Amino acid sequence: MDVATLSAWLAAGEPVTVIDVREQWEWSHVHLPSSRLIPLGSLPTQVETLPRVGALVILCHHGGRSLQAVRFLREIGYDNAVNLAGGIDRWASEVDPSLSRY
Repeated sequence: MDVATLSAWLAAGEPVTVIDVREQWEWSHVHLPSSRLIPLGSLPTQVETLPRVGALVILCHHGGRSLQAVRFLREIGYDNAVNLAGGIDRWASEVDPSLSRY
């Protein structure tokens, strides 16, 4: 999924859950207000808390860790999981330049 689509979905109030799989220090530095932090290493123990209805958008810094998370989630039946291409860095670059980049 690209950042423009996610931005439009959030603005329209679409049923979307945003999960950030970065580490706590990264999330503390910058994050989407609507996101929920579940570091990649903690995902297997928290997977049952994720919704199976509506889009489940997974993001990280640039898209690598979130792609791993999406592959894992799809393997266990979360067909609603999608990767945010470019992650928080692309979001800050293309959607909200007021956000800090690192």
